[in-house]
Amino acid sequence: MNITIRQATTNDIPTIVRFNALLARETEQRTLDEQRLTKGVEALFENSSRGMYFLAEVNNAVVGQTMITYDWSDWRNGTFWWIQSVYTDAAYRNKGVFRALYRRVEELARSRNDVCGLRLYVEEHNSRAQKTYESLGMKHSKYRMMETDFVIR
Repeated sequence: MNITIRQATTNDIPTIVRFNALLARETEQRTLDEQRLTKGVEALFENSSRGMYFLAEVNNAVVGQTMITYDWSDWRNGTFWWIQSVYTDAAYRNKGVFRALYRRVEELARSRNDVCGLRLYVEEHNSRAQKTYESLGMKHSKYRMMETDFVIR
């Protein structure tokens, strides 16, 4: 199977919105407000400082995605790229789609002098995803994520 990775464009917004809604439903049993989600995806394209999406295609059909956002580290004088909104179409799972996305993101990050690493967060009970990330060389961080969420309750 030939997997092509490309940066998303505004033409891809409907697909990204659909994948994000499916992701929320599958991983957190959440139904996202489609209007808010669409506006959130559009906002990233309106301001590239927020991040970027990468899409995986097979036979010109989008089968996977990931979003990269940025986190400045004063300790490292560099930017971490956060991998978020990871989704692979169910029919293409365990076929190397996310691996291809990750390797492309990693290649781009390593080619830049201002990127100091890759990070992501994963649901604590999603052992399948954790094994996938570990197989790519990622390690568990000593940090534990905490939050106060003002939007989704």
